[in-house]
Amino acid sequence: MSSKDLLTRKALRLEYFTVAWNVFEAAAAIAAAVMAGSVALLGFGLDSLIEVAAAAVLIWRLKKHGTDLDEESRAERLSLRFVGATFFLLAAYVAYEAIHLLWLRQRVGQSLVGIAITVLAALVMPILGMRKRQVAQELGSEALAEEGVESLMCGFMSLAVLLGLVLNYFWGFWWADPMASLVIAGFMVREGREAFEAGE
Repeated sequence: MSSKDLLTRKALRLEYFTVAWNVFEAAAAIAAAVMAGSVALLGFGLDSLIEVAAAAVLIWRLKKHGTDLDEESRAERLSLRFVGATFFLLAAYVAYEAIHLLWLRQRVGQSLVGIAITVLAALVMPILGMRKRQVAQELGSEALAEEGVESLMCGFMSLAVLLGLVLNYFWGFWWADPMASLVIAGFMVREGREAFEAGE
């Protein structure tokens, strides 16, 4: 088995873990959001579902390894564009929810379960994202690298949601979460544009 075959298997294991983790994260965050009435947690849960879709596309792309070079190249470009599109979707949703919360001066619901979920995500997702980018560099896959950035963004988003939940829970700072989310949305737009350009 070649080193590229081994790297592809490693990348697939990372993507399978991404799917499993994000299904758990989405279910837990959405349940906590419903209990607490938290729009921020709901957005976090929906973000996890979009990441499941992006990971599924990457699994499809990685399974093209070893096929015709033209077909593999086409799969790489399509995957990059799909990951780019998910960045734009995430940015639009996060920005909408943040502006909505600021406009209505709506407080994020108090949720210890939500705090626990976001702490876990803030620990797991950056490590996962950096690992994907490392494997992507060795494998030469820009699509995997961009999807790794998406995992890193999820980690930053977790910190933003966590910061908002903690500041609201202890000090009543209702505006902290939407402001941090707007900053993250800007980074998502930039990464989405770069993924699209790389996929052209």
